[in-house]
Amino acid sequence: MKILNYTLISLLAVCLASCKKDGKINESGKDSLTAKKDSVAVPEVHKEYYGIYTGEFAGMEKVVDETDGSEYDVNNYKRISLKINRITKDSVYGQSIVNGNQRPFRGVFNEASASFVLDEPGNDKTDGRFEVKLKGDSLTGKWNAFNKTSVKAPSKTLKLTKKEFVYNPNFMLDKDSDLVDWSDSKEFTEKYTDEETGKTERYKTTKNRVASEAIFKLNASKQKLTEKDLKNLRKLDLEIIKNSVFARHGYSFKKETYRNFFEQTDWYIPVSGNVDQDLSPMEKENVALLNRFIKYAEDQYDSFGR
Repeated sequence: MKILNYTLISLLAVCLASCKKDGKINESGKDSLTAKKDSVAVPEVHKEYYGIYTGEFAGMEKVVDETDGSEYDVNNYKRISLKINRITKDSVYGQSIVNGNQRPFRGVFNEASASFVLDEPGNDKTDGRFEVKLKGDSLTGKWNAFNKTSVKAPSKTLKLTKKEFVYNPNFMLDKDSDLVDWSDSKEFTEKYTDEETGKTERYKTTKNRVASEAIFKLNASKQKLTEKDLKNLRKLDLEIIKNSVFARHGYSFKKETYRNFFEQTDWYIPVSGNVDQDLSPMEKENVALLNRFIKYAEDQYDSFGR
């Protein structure tokens, strides 16, 4: 029996060695033909088109008036970035970045018409198809949602320009920026006293948060902030100073408030849904300090016409 066992083991060893030699089995568990195919890089073409294209992403959405139930159309505007990572003869690979949502896409490039058809995966309610045409450093075209009932504006147009993302700690909001947070209004009850009758009445009014000039003075990417710097600031001031750090690193904001502030600049380019690892040690310390103050800070509201 021992001789038989040794003979079987020897035959098995010879068989395995023979299989490896013939390429039937390898360390990856694939046959030799597949392994060879995977090891050959697919040639890339049109590398001059690689990069980030950013700009306007706009469409019409229906809004219902809460007072009378009537519907009307408003323009839904966002800033989007399309990042072309790789182009081969058969495929285009990249990602779309908008609203803090980073989605991969794959598609094709038509060399004759200099146009792309790019499909997001389809397993997210915001996924759709981009059909854009290249002209110089610009991409223009349209996007259509795969599920038209799941998004507010199922059809949008794109007007994008190729830009190189550069982190610059000196980037600040423009001095002529709108300081009103139009996306986060709050209802207040006010009193009104008639001078003739002396009768006091109450009425409801809507007010918006407003930032101060402090957002143009404090830079959390360049200076070590102290409690003295922050103790008298409004909550919105602290939020903007903090999120300016993330905006400089190309963070794509989910919250409309921050998008509205940073999209007023010409330097803000959304390139990622997570930039935490890109922050410098000082920026991380400043963000932690700002978070402590934001937790207890108060906002200043005012009435504005639009």
